Amino acid sequence: MPTSIPSNGAPMGAVSPDAPAPTGTIRVWDPAIRLLHWTIAASFAIAWLSAEEIMPLHEAAGFVILVAVGLRSLWGLIGTPHARFADFVPSPGGFLSYMGALVKGRAARYVGHNPAGGAMIVALLASLLLTVATGIVLDTGGGILGEDAMEEVHGAAATVTLILVILHVGGVILSSLLHRENLVKAMVTGRKRA
Repeated sequence: MPTSIPSNGAPMGAVSPDAPAPTGTIRVWDPAIRLLHWTIAASFAIAWLSAEEIMPLHEAAGFVILVAVGLRSLWGLIGTPHARFADFVPSPGGFLSYMGALVKGRAARYVGHNPAGGAMIVALLASLLLTVATGIVLDTGGGILGEDAMEEVHGAAATVTLILVILHVGGVILSSLLHRENLVKAMVTGRKRA
């Protein structure tokens, strides 16, 4: 659902922070997005907790992540409007502008992903893909780097992914408080305040 450009000059899809809260909800996140989101989240948690302890489970979780990231990437090209990368991947200027407004407590509310959330999705998908790819190379002997070096790269990629997950959760909490809406609930129900 396109939103008109607010009086503060925020981009399409944004709602002015001064605008009165509309009543009712709209469907934003389709079932595929919600299922893939929670599948990736649960699989990363399983992979992280089973690392070096239960390798068959760790590897299975990694392959689930690989498939889910692939499907999410495909859905980002052909999916519903708010699922598409074109809807939420920000330009560098758009990201910096949004972050500046966020620091001032004046960030516009977006029906879909805000620019920080859009950038985080791209970063998480890339980090997850790197983590899985290095895990696969490690499982086949370490490639040209060798097993020890690839194990370090894989561990570093997993740690970066964990840091991104923590930042993502923090951003969800901050945005939920700033705009007075439960974004976790929205990722379960698929609906957000109109």
